[in-house]
Amino acid sequence: RGEKEQEEEEERVLVSEHSWRPCPTARRRVRGCLGWVKRQLFRVGEDWYFLFMLGVLMATISFTMDIIVARLYAAHCWLYREIGDIGVLKYLSWTLYPTALAAFSTGFSQSITPHSGGSGIPELKTILMGVVLEDYLAIQNFGAKVVGLTCTLVCGSTLFLGKVGPYVHLSAMAAAYLGKIRTTVTREYENKFKQHEMLVAAQAVGVATVFGAPISGVLFSIEVMSHHFAVRDYWRGFFAATCGAFTFRLLAVFNSEQGKAAGARVPSLPCGIFGVLTPKPTPSFLSPLPETIAAVFKSDLKIDFPFDLLETFFFVILGTICGLVACAYLFCQRWMMVAVKRNRLTAKLLATDKPVYTVLAVLLLASITFPPGLGQFMASKLTMKQYLTSLFDNRTWGVLALNASGVAKPGELWQEWDHPSATIYGTLVFFLFMKFWMLILATTLPLPAGYFMPIFIYGAAIGRLQGEVVALLFPRGLHSEGPPRPIIPAGYALAGAAAFSGSVTHAVSTALLVCEATGHLGYVLPIVLAVLVANAITQKNQPSFYDAGIIVKKLPYLPPIRSRHIASYRVVVEEFMERGVVALAKGDGFQEVLVALDASADAEYPVVES
Repeated sequence: RGEKEQEEEEERVLVSEHSWRPCPTARRRVRGCLGWVKRQLFRVGEDWYFLFMLGVLMATISFTMDIIVARLYAAHCWLYREIGDIGVLKYLSWTLYPTALAAFSTGFSQSITPHSGGSGIPELKTILMGVVLEDYLAIQNFGAKVVGLTCTLVCGSTLFLGKVGPYVHLSAMAAAYLGKIRTTVTREYENKFKQHEMLVAAQAVGVATVFGAPISGVLFSIEVMSHHFAVRDYWRGFFAATCGAFTFRLLAVFNSEQGKAAGARVPSLPCGIFGVLTPKPTPSFLSPLPETIAAVFKSDLKIDFPFDLLETFFFVILGTICGLVACAYLFCQRWMMVAVKRNRLTAKLLATDKPVYTVLAVLLLASITFPPGLGQFMASKLTMKQYLTSLFDNRTWGVLALNASGVAKPGELWQEWDHPSATIYGTLVFFLFMKFWMLILATTLPLPAGYFMPIFIYGAAIGRLQGEVVALLFPRGLHSEGPPRPIIPAGYALAGAAAFSGSVTHAVSTALLVCEATGHLGYVLPIVLAVLVANAITQKNQPSFYDAGIIVKKLPYLPPIRSRHIASYRVVVEEFMERGVVALAKGDGFQEVLVALDASADAEYPVVES
């Protein structure tokens, strides 16, 4: 018995020596302090910290992506300029650069995940309605989407594509991953309601970090992404969107300050995409960046009364034109998506050789936009940001073209629209005609790309054309009382951009988006009027751009009732519900559970009282 007690004592000593750690009292105090700090921090809710992380993270990625895109596009500009006047080499440099990047974007993203193509908003709408899409928000898709989208944006105005849709998808993937980290930190079970709140906030962050517009980012996500929006999600989405937009604009200002400090040692970047990305010294056609947080597309409309009351008639006409053109665009785009899938050749290429289809389509688009060819009639040398900068110019191009010898300065953007044999009116008409079908063709490409920015620019071109025509018809301006007020085509461009993009997406918040992105509120009333008229026409005749994607892809989504007739609301669930549902009772045992699993392949089973 003595030997047994001695062995047990030795085992206790070994166990205590093995588990002993230095300073146990200090360690207990540190653990207590950390627990107290955690309780104090999470008293307001741990969601706010993760929403802040989401906004800052996505703003940093967006800004970094824009910097990389600007550098790569500047390299393309340098290559095209340094080749010289050899026509064949200039053509090859103009076409092969975007073709290779687009092919790499398609091949790289599709090799990692098939969910990386397109904008991603139709699938996100489906997810928010409660449908589970496997691996669509997996974090491994994040890198594929970032690399593919960067290559797509480097192609510039040749492809005429943007980044809003894919960036909303990226924000959703980051939000889903941060949601998993939250459950790990808080040691709670995974909550679907929390996941939904993070995804809703991610939509607003995706729009806000691209345009630097938090308010319209939240409203746009409400209108476009979901038909049912919880009130508590407003503040979460607005907080995350504000953090993202504020960080994005701060990074833009910091980048400009760095460029100013570097001076001539930093090369100018005339190919910025969405933010104010041009370091000092700026080219002659770009206004210097103010030393503060400025609007992304700064407009200079310094007029006390920017429009006369009589001009509201022309803004109504502009809204009608945008609505009709949007209906035609939505119909043709949906028909093109179906035709590409039904055609044997294109269907085979999209099924087996997606990069080959991308190469053929991009080569055609690049050949058309070649500057010495047809590209000279649609200002193909301009980037996406320069398109908007030129269309929002507060001067009247018709007047500048007449006095070009004495007023114009070399390198100004509006001169790209003034072709000697076509005039500004001819180039704008040709631009609208060509980009109509070229954009429809570009939407069929299986690469990560956004489609909001192209329709935004297209609407601005429609408004600019009407504004120039009105200024030509009324050179002295219009006035209901008092002195005549000049016609400003830039105001029509603002209204056209909001009306066309709003009618295509069935959103009214684009009116506020234009005001936030440009920093000008003088035309808010005619902009809202044009947006309402355009939406009234389009919503009655065509589904939105993203709903059309859901229809073509046959995603499980319950669309809204489009008819306003009272008989449409008499349809009840009993008429289309599925009655053969396998259910489990609370008192069922293991045998009943096995029978239910064998009887149905559903992912979830309802549990009832009896």
